[in-house]
Amino acid sequence: MNKHLAAETTTTTTTTTTIIMIMIALGITTITALLISQLMPQLSFDTIAVQGPQRKVSVAVSGENIYFAWVTNKTGSDEVIFRSSNDAGGTFNDKITLSNTTDSSLQDVQVSAGAENVVVTWWQINSTSDEPVARISADNGQTFATLLNLAANGTITLIE
Repeated sequence: MNKHLAAETTTTTTTTTTIIMIMIALGITTITALLISQLMPQLSFDTIAVQGPQRKVSVAVSGENIYFAWVTNKTGSDEVIFRSSNDAGGTFNDKITLSNTTDSSLQDVQVSAGAENVVVTWWQINSTSDEPVARISADNGQTFATLLNLAANGTITLIE
């Protein structure tokens, strides 16, 4: 193996290991291939599975920005958590709790990004409703607008 190829292989292995360690530290045990395919297109696999309960994290990458969103139940109620890096994973901002409900199951979290805009969506499910909601950021995930009820007819309503 030539020195250039060996260095590239070592860098790829180190980067992959770093991403897995970050995900484990965040309490996430399954990584979607989106992050891996965008950061390391030379690798091809669908999911990295790690021992533990099955959880999924949604990942979006826009330029140097990496965004993660997932559901946790550490407080006894489901919560949607958001975390971001604005320097390609060099550092990470503090976690932000995007949901604010104690009577709903939260499922199917998705995060999308483009330019400085970040959109996080999920389903809020309880005994009387099953509705998609969203939080939108216009500043690379630093702050988010009020929760939007996407299922409302007419003007989309804010949920306070």
